[in-house]
Amino acid sequence: MDKRIAILATNGFEESELKSPKEAMEAEGFKVDIVSEESGTIKAWADGNWSNEYTVDKTLDQVNSKQYNALVLPGGVINPDKLRRNEDALVFVRDFFKEKKPVAAICHAPWTLISADVVKGRKMTSFNSIKDDLVNAGANWVDEEVVVDEGFVTSRNPDDLPAFNSKLVEEIKEGKHELQHA
Repeated sequence: MDKRIAILATNGFEESELKSPKEAMEAEGFKVDIVSEESGTIKAWADGNWSNEYTVDKTLDQVNSKQYNALVLPGGVINPDKLRRNEDALVFVRDFFKEKKPVAAICHAPWTLISADVVKGRKMTSFNSIKDDLVNAGANWVDEEVVVDEGFVTSRNPDDLPAFNSKLVEEIKEGKHELQHA
């Protein structure tokens, strides 16, 4: 299956939340690009400390949503807080919803989605500390391992990665969802 997936991340992403979905998607034969604000490498966060560096495949100014079949947003606290202040990142995210493509976010990543204004009326989950942020933005927040709402996949934390990865791959294989919306 010739699918191309963007993982949008910057410094301070939760390492397992990028590495695990990337490996799961590549195991399915999908081409996965790490897309970031700047070229070079981005630094992961793991177990309360800085961790490994990952090579950026494309920068936001080199890509657009039409080049990809789906979008994945890893969490971490620093990463989504930086991305939510980058208008190019927000436009990139919004375009996947407009094009009815699968979008997956885990842990704190929905912070970026709140700023992109794409969570209102959507059933989703997240790390519990940002529940109020999502509810205030109009999301229907639930405490479940993985939530799928018309091609929109969310999970709470790294413990949910097996379920998150499984649903992510399933939604990518299904392709566009006519009811996917912002």
